[in-house]
Order: sequence, then structure tokens, then C-alpha cells
Amino acid sequence: MSSAGLYVCFGLLSMSSAYENIALNKSSYQQYPYPEIPALPSFLTEAHNAVDGLKSNLSVFGGQCAQSGNNQQNATWWVNLTSVLSIHHITIYYRTENRQWDGVVCFKDISYTESTIPAVFNTTCPVHGQYVIYFNERSQGVTYPDDYSTYAFNELCELEVFGCPIPGYYGITCSIPCPDPNCRYCHIETGACQGCKPGTRGHRCEIACPFGFFGQDCVNSCNNTCKGCNTVNGVCDTGCYPGWKGKYCHEECDKTYGPGCTETCGHCFDSKPCHHINGSCVNGCASGFLGDACMKACDNAYGLGCREPCGNCLDSKPCDHTNGSCLNGCAAGFKGDTCKEVCDSGYYGMKCLQECSSFCKLSKSCHHVSGHCKDGCKNGWQGMDCLEVESEKQSFYGVLGVLCGSLLLNGIFIAYIIILRKSRNRRSKQHHTNTKTLNTIAVEHDKNVPNVNDGYQELGEIGKNDTTYDVLQ
Repeated sequence: MSSAGLYVCFGLLSMSSAYENIALNKSSYQQYPYPEIPALPSFLTEAHNAVDGLKSNLSVFGGQCAQSGNNQQNATWWVNLTSVLSIHHITIYYRTENRQWDGVVCFKDISYTESTIPAVFNTTCPVHGQYVIYFNERSQGVTYPDDYSTYAFNELCELEVFGCPIPGYYGITCSIPCPDPNCRYCHIETGACQGCKPGTRGHRCEIACPFGFFGQDCVNSCNNTCKGCNTVNGVCDTGCYPGWKGKYCHEECDKTYGPGCTETCGHCFDSKPCHHINGSCVNGCASGFLGDACMKACDNAYGLGCREPCGNCLDSKPCDHTNGSCLNGCAAGFKGDTCKEVCDSGYYGMKCLQECSSFCKLSKSCHHVSGHCKDGCKNGWQGMDCLEVESEKQSFYGVLGVLCGSLLLNGIFIAYIIILRKSRNRRSKQHHTNTKTLNTIAVEHDKNVPNVNDGYQELGEIGKNDTTYDVLQ
């Protein structure tokens, strides 16, 4: 045989009762169903048979009993009453194979034998519950009576739960309302309060839960992120502390922060969410922003930490605080996205489109902003940008200077020529003297030889009478 336990309280029962069977045709469950075999189809042993109201055939083949599978350490069956109801007593009809059984009322069997276990088991349980569970087991290490089965199983033909079908009422006909308005359950026979409604406590359930507590018997604490919760269900009906949201203030703000999660996060690095309470960016600010909440744009600077100064933007306007670009273009003399590059050599001004003057002393070498020639102008030109022709007075002195310079150069050249001629004449005179001596010797030797130096002497004479030469002498 099998021993069984019923998880309800024990008591004696007056068999005459007007209470309703509140388990009839309710949802039921068998932990280990009996396996289907050709001789025993599953519908003959299914869990619902124990609450179908049929108990005229208590045999295994009668189709009115629930039976669990063999060779299991435990066997559990339950019925769901669908809500918490007042229970008066429970009656169980075991599978007897339609034999007459005699016995006594029991709650938990620890000593029944095959001859003493009752065919119909009754127990009074004036409690409130939703699930009635029938449980049988064979625990290891426990010694059971000799005629107990080796494995646990259940054989229930009907399990009846008698009580009031509507909560909040008591009496033999379940027609009397519980006397205390805040009483959740009252005794099914006397009406005495057996439990307060959530949010109240006390002998007559007349005391509301203190601040910060809620629920059945006021044992649940409100969420500490809640400013104050409903004493019945714990909903934070007075609002959440900054950084929290949800019915129970248990959810952090998502990409927002502050009271009611109404503040939008700033520009955090890598688009990470900010701190849900104070909005601070844990990993710092994104490029172009600063401040604890990274809400302030860089001022005349840009980049991470606003460390990069803006370039030379048009009209001294600030640059884009994220990438440094000048939205309206560059000031005169600069180029590039950030306007930090000067114009290329030979160009200046707005957008670097103007060419430096060709009359700069160093051709097309001018200041990148103003266009002024850095090293002055070529001759004949004046002005900062060397685009003005010099005046007449300036031209006269310029020409005079050129002329003087030319005369000076010519004088130096003429002097050089004269010195060169003088040097040559000295050499020529010396040569003439030597030649004359030779001629004299030649004449003495032979007076009949013609005078070959007559031409030279004539030239010499001409040289002697040359005024320029005498002056130079």
C-alpha cells in the first residue's frame, strides 16, 4: 500500500454540510502520469478524473480515478481553485477496486496498513488557499512499515474541497459578509478575521501601514528610490527620486537623468549614457564640449577638452566647436578647413586669390594678409604693394644717381686704360732706345747699309711732339 500526506490542516468533521465543492472541475495536475498501455488508456488515469465529481466506480478501469506512474520516489497531484478561497474541509476518495474499507480520519499517514487505511478520507481545514496538494513519497533513509509499497504513487478517485466559492463571506451558506471591512479573510464558521487586506494591520485591520511599508501585514518595504509608495501594492504614487522611473522606481533613467528622467544627457564621450542621477559623463565629454554634464560648447576653441584654439575665421567669428571648421570661411590671408594655413607664396588676401605685385623687389614676395612687399620695390615703383610709379623729382634724382654711377664707372674704366697705355709706352720707349744703340753700332760697321729705322724714328718724333703724351710724361 501507499502512505500519503495532504498539505492542509487536520480536524474532525461533521458529515452533514452545506458547503460547496469548490474543487469540482477545476484545473488539476499529475507530476508523473501513469504511462499509457493498450490495456489502460491514459484517459482512465488522468489527473482530471479526481475532480470530475464521479466516484461511483473506484476501480482502476472505471475511468473515475487519477493514478500516478510506477517506480517514482514521490507522487504529487494538485488542484487549482483559481483564487484564494475559504476552505472548510476536504474529502478524498481512494481507489479501492470497489471494496468496502473501514478506518478513521487522518491528516498525515505514518502508520496506516492495508487493513486500516480509509477508503474515504476527510479532514477539516478552516484555512484559505488556492492550491490543494496531495503528496506521497518514499524518501531514502526512512524506514516504512512492512506492507508499504517500494515506490510512491497515488490512486485518487475523487478529491473534494468544500468551502465558500466567493471570498469575504462566511457561515454555513457563505452568505454573511466578513464583519471587518479591511479583513481579507475571515473564519468560515465564526467570521473572525484571519488576515488583513494589504495595506492594513491590527486585530481588526484598522491600522494603515506606516510610511515606507506596504502589502499583506505591512511586511514589505517600499523601494528606497521611491519617495513614498502605496500601502496596498507598493506602487510609487508620490514619485521617484531623481534618476529613477517605473511604477516601483526600480528602473534607471535611460539616456536621461534627474527628477522624472526629464533632463537629456549631454554630449558624453563615445555617446555613452550619462549618470542617471546627476547627468555627469563618467568617461568625459565628446569633442567640442565641456562641463560636468558636457552641455557647454567650446568657446573659441574646439576638439576634445576644448584644447585646440580656433583658426583665423572670417570677421573673427568662432569656429565649429567640434571640428574647428570656419563656417563662413577664412579671414584674409588664410586657407584650409580650420583657416590655420597662410596663403601660398605669391598670393594674399581673401581666399588667397590675389597675386603679389610683380614689382616687389623679390618678385611676388608679399605679406599673406595685406599684400605689402616684404623687401621693398623694384626701381621706378613705390607704395607698400609697389604698384605706384615714382614721382618726377624722385625720377630725376634716380636718373642722376644712375648717371653719376655711370660716370664713375666710366672714369674708372678710362683711368684703367690710361694706366695701361702708360705702361705700354714706357716699355716702348725702352725698346726704342735699345734699338737706336743697335743702329748706331750697325752704321759704324757698315755705313752703306740702308737705315731701316727711319720709319720708327719718324714715329718717335711724332711721339715726342704729341701733346697728350707730353702731358702724360
